[in-house]
Amino acid sequence: MPFPALRHARCAALLAALSCLAVVTSAAPALAQKAYDPGASDSTIRIGNLMPYSGPASAYAIVGRIEQAYFRMVNDQGGINGRKIEFVSYDDAYSPAKAVEQTRRLVESDEVLLVFSPMGTPSNAAIQKYLNAKGVPQLFAATGATRFGDPKAFPWTMGWQPPYQVEGRVYAKYILATRPDARIAVLYQNDDLGRDLLKGLKDGLGERASRIVAEESYEVAEPSADNHIARLKASGADVFVSITTPKFAAQSIRKAAELAWRPLYIQALVSASIGAVLRPAGLDNAQGLVSAAYNKDAADPQWADDPGMARFHSFLDAYAPDVNRGDNSVVYGYGAAQCLVEVLRRAGDTLTRANVMREAAGLKGYTPDTLLPGIGITTAPDDFHPIEQLRLMRFEGDHWHLFGPVIDGDLRN
Repeated sequence: MPFPALRHARCAALLAALSCLAVVTSAAPALAQKAYDPGASDSTIRIGNLMPYSGPASAYAIVGRIEQAYFRMVNDQGGINGRKIEFVSYDDAYSPAKAVEQTRRLVESDEVLLVFSPMGTPSNAAIQKYLNAKGVPQLFAATGATRFGDPKAFPWTMGWQPPYQVEGRVYAKYILATRPDARIAVLYQNDDLGRDLLKGLKDGLGERASRIVAEESYEVAEPSADNHIARLKASGADVFVSITTPKFAAQSIRKAAELAWRPLYIQALVSASIGAVLRPAGLDNAQGLVSAAYNKDAADPQWADDPGMARFHSFLDAYAPDVNRGDNSVVYGYGAAQCLVEVLRRAGDTLTRANVMREAAGLKGYTPDTLLPGIGITTAPDDFHPIEQLRLMRFEGDHWHLFGPVIDGDLRN
């Protein structure tokens, strides 16, 4: 080959190589490109939260403290994909007006990426429209009201625990199987918690919903449930369904015992905590109560050799050694925080609000350490109810005893 031709060939090869290198070099930043919305950066993920650290539902405040402790553990272990969690948690006193005020603060001043695990039906209802209008995830809201699993109307809101309507249907099935001719009395909180669970109970009873002979509702601002219990006993009911938050649940159990009213007593799972409800009410007064569960009971010896609960207890030993392990809100906070960390881990370097919701809506059988065997978390773009399975349990001695199979309750069916 003549020298000019050789030189031309070599130049062409060099140009081709440089061209390839340019393509690779220009592609590399694209492959490594990161995407952030407010609240996320190379070093941090800022998460907002509301908790009733004061007020009538302050028994639930331990949930926020456990979530804070869990994120502290995650940070000590290196964070999520190298990013540390900043957990900004405010007291809303279980007040809808205060919840709105504090949520605006989280979004507009603190600029959080998302609002995680805000506690309670009234507060979540008050902030739902605002967060959806702003396009800010209201993720794993601590409530089972059906409205918090409606992706068509509220695409930025996802609940966490089993829907109250599912729970109500489970109790109805149990009543029909064991007391088909029951006279049923119901005490319910006058909000979406109470109304949703009551609807599920009536739907599950079907034509036997007429067996409900007395209904009483209460407001969270009331000082006591005693008068309601007295009137419900006077109805002659032999089954009592208590759809109450911890303060009123403990009062109701005590008052029923004082009045020597001994119906089949069904307690909604939001207040099935041994530490926060049954001990204050008196364990002797709580014997025979029936409720439902999806989490393991940390105080139950049957989980002594369970690997997930071993990790849970190790976490408490290191980060929250003084908490009451008989309070099922402790288990709740751990499981919810663990699930959020999984969602954020899957989101990788695309920490946009839209991508966080996509990942949250793509969980398939994910199982935090604390869920009962046979119960998992499954979501989809048209299914924003992460947990839709329950087991029944009965309180005997000093702890709950599970009975019966896992019961599915997908509300889409």
